[in-house]
Amino acid sequence: MHRLRSKSAVFRFRLAALLLCSKCILVPVAAGGIAYSIIIADQKFTLISVGAATLAGVVGILQWLFAERTNCPLCITPVLASRECTKNRHARKLIGSHRLHTALSILLRKSFRCPYCNEPTAVEVRQRHRHPSDSRG
Repeated sequence: MHRLRSKSAVFRFRLAALLLCSKCILVPVAAGGIAYSIIIADQKFTLISVGAATLAGVVGILQWLFAERTNCPLCITPVLASRECTKNRHARKLIGSHRLHTALSILLRKSFRCPYCNEPTAVEVRQRHRHPSDSRG
């Protein structure tokens, strides 16, 4: 199982996964809220729904920025970014999305399988092995 290079990479993966999941919740909630507020003609609820849609847009931009640097340690492809590259035939989907499955795996299992090369990766910093001749003293 592969591991990530640094603590900042672990942070980027977790934050990008959290932002992607938030976006997947905010967009339908905002769209449904706007539609419902138009039907019931409630101006206050419309403003709240438009605010949620604006928040979804901001979260989407932040997710896009962080996801660009979530590279698989083996194939160097950003696993949480929207790419049109060919996915591995064994890559799993959740509600039709490879990225959502990967994001939930990162958050819940603290590991994921790259949808492009299908190699498992633990979302933790890899240990540096020291050679016995590297001792300082």
